[in-house]
Amino acid sequence: MTKELSEKDDISNLDLLIFIVGDRKYAINVSKVQEIIAYAPLTSVPCVHPYVEGVFMPRGELISVLDMKRVLQLGEAEAKGNIIIANFSAQSIAFHVDAVDGIFTTTWQDIMRPSESFGDAESGLSTGIVKRNGELIVVLDFEKILSDINPAMELRAAGIYEIEGGRHSDIPILVVEDSIMLNRLIVESLEKAGYTNITHTANGQEAWDMIKEWRDEGSLESHVQCVITDIEMPKMDGHSLIKLMKEDFMTQPIKVIIFSSIINDVERAKGEKLGVDAQLSKPEIDQLVEKLDQIMDASSHMELKKGEDAQ
Repeated sequence: MTKELSEKDDISNLDLLIFIVGDRKYAINVSKVQEIIAYAPLTSVPCVHPYVEGVFMPRGELISVLDMKRVLQLGEAEAKGNIIIANFSAQSIAFHVDAVDGIFTTTWQDIMRPSESFGDAESGLSTGIVKRNGELIVVLDFEKILSDINPAMELRAAGIYEIEGGRHSDIPILVVEDSIMLNRLIVESLEKAGYTNITHTANGQEAWDMIKEWRDEGSLESHVQCVITDIEMPKMDGHSLIKLMKEDFMTQPIKVIIFSSIINDVERAKGEKLGVDAQLSKPEIDQLVEKLDQIMDASSHMELKKGEDAQ
């Protein structure tokens, strides 16, 4: 499903795979999808999370399959439908759904924040809502689903607490992440590593509004010298935020790190084209801190050299 990034590509466009569970339609970013197959018999595994229906081995790779009816508290799946194989943070995982409805192209600006009018399970697992032909479709937060069932994700994230830092406590960092859990974890991890001057927002639009305000009042450098951003966010995605920053000569020098679960060939090409300083895959937060240290060390060295040259 890879393709080259062309000049005609609109980075704000979003292709969603629409699927059906029960009598409702849900969506996942096509960038995360590797393959869609008809339901195949699964092998049950003892002592696993209740969401895990079983495992199978397409093309020799052992993959866990989640029963989306159980995830959404809609009962239990029947032995039919489709299996969506996806990739998150370099790990393959599959989702058993009742049917696949097709691909819907929209924009990140059209993704609305989750509504409290949806059920409890949907409200907790929704990253946004999109309207198609008058019908509301829930864009599921698969990172939240996986963090609930995958201890490995928590362990890799928890590794940051063994890192000691403190060299850059005064450097202002702006964190842009719509997941409440990951937003909090990133901020706590940066603080543990010594970065205590942190502002955080829930999407690209909020971040851009802040950046413009700081720019216009002449306090940009004291408020943000590096942006750490997710890609998938309602209102404004990370790529659109970066594009706006790079088009403004005053915000262009700000360092940018993309921290996302969909760093595949296509998304990496978009980031490179935009001129980001680094692209890292969730949930390796320890690597995020290491890369941030490297970037800010290099930036500090360049500023020092400029000062020496000026003398």
